[in-house]
Amino acid sequence: MTMISSCGRGTSFSCFSCLALLLVLHCHQINRIHGQKSDSALTVVENTDGGGGGGGDGEEEKEEVNLKVVQPTEQWQSLKPGQAVPAGSHVRLNLQTGQREVRLGEEQLKYWTQEHQRDTKETGSFFSPDELKQAMKKIKEDLNPVSKDPDQQASIYRPLEELKRDMAQLDLLLETDVQIMRRLLEQFNSSNSTAEQRMNILLELEYLVHQVDNAQTLCSMGGLQVILEGLNSSDLRLQENSAFVLGSALSSNPVVQVKAVESGALQTLLTVLAIAQPLRVKKKVLFAVASLLRNFPYAQHNFLSHGGLQVLSELFRADGGGVLRLRIVTMLYDMISEKELISQAGLDLVLDAAHDERVRQYSKVSLDGELLEKGWCSLVPQLLESTEHDYREKALRALLAMAPMCLDQYRSDSSLMDSLLSLRDQYQHMVQSEMILGEENSYFTELVELIDALQVKMKTK
Repeated sequence: MTMISSCGRGTSFSCFSCLALLLVLHCHQINRIHGQKSDSALTVVENTDGGGGGGGDGEEEKEEVNLKVVQPTEQWQSLKPGQAVPAGSHVRLNLQTGQREVRLGEEQLKYWTQEHQRDTKETGSFFSPDELKQAMKKIKEDLNPVSKDPDQQASIYRPLEELKRDMAQLDLLLETDVQIMRRLLEQFNSSNSTAEQRMNILLELEYLVHQVDNAQTLCSMGGLQVILEGLNSSDLRLQENSAFVLGSALSSNPVVQVKAVESGALQTLLTVLAIAQPLRVKKKVLFAVASLLRNFPYAQHNFLSHGGLQVLSELFRADGGGVLRLRIVTMLYDMISEKELISQAGLDLVLDAAHDERVRQYSKVSLDGELLEKGWCSLVPQLLESTEHDYREKALRALLAMAPMCLDQYRSDSSLMDSLLSLRDQYQHMVQSEMILGEENSYFTELVELIDALQVKMKTK
């Protein structure tokens, strides 16, 4: 008050001097307050360009104040007035409570270790700006682990030969499929190999020959001859696994099919089928025969000329369980359908040399006459006696395919007529039950349609 009145009277202090003195006192009061521990937000001033007032030496200026920082969690928590939050935190305003809430994301939270939390408890939960900056720097480095340095990026991609050398030093070896198959054949032919080891080798080969190139390479290595020797083995397990490997190698692989026929594989397979063998062996051998004949008229011609249908008819009659019957009928249906499709394609397409050759080869497959002669017109209907719907379906499709050659025998077979009538009533009832439940276009509807089609053919003269 004295200074104000003195300023007003124009005595020893001028008005400007009075204002300056008041400003000094105010700054002193601010400094005194900032000297105490504060719960206000963290403020960091960093001068990185070396210019601007204050420091002419270009060094960084930092004002570090230890402030109370909110404890990070995965859940939203209320943020009290004056509390600081680490960089990277998610902050929102809760419209229901009117309070600010904070949460850390997963990437940031994983750096908030238990050890760090214990340290903060001991120090009163205060963090310096450098600590927060280092944590965020670590997060950014982990989020971008690949260096932008071209030399480091190039080191990630290394030639295969270099990797092989490095792994050889670690007693590791990278083998190609060709090397693996060569090693397996050597082990199989070794006199020290046991029957159990040879069985495991065949299973490994079966896995590899699903690839077309591997199957062809195995043949070129002499593997086909090894498999055929396994089929002639007295060990039933080796016979079974050898047939399994052969069937997988032949599937959709014309190159291997040709080599197999030239190597006498078909005769070996038929011989195994003709000899009394356990069911598991015959199933695998039938798989190999079907793979050899599929889409290969030359093999089908040899199959018929070597009495293949006679061997299959004996198997069909001896099989009481129906498993082999199903496979045999499916195989016959495929052979009939292939020949029919080739002849139909010739009516619509412009013929080329390859198609003409296939038609010529299929013309040599006298399948119709052989089926009629070997009594298959009366054998296939026996599959309808099965209780399995799938067995019946395969039988109906085969009977339709054989109808052009077997109609006379179908009409004279009273048991076949009775079976068709009984099956139609059964499946029609199933269809009606499904329609009540709101199901349409069911599997049983398809079976009814197959029966109707066969009955129409039998009534047509």
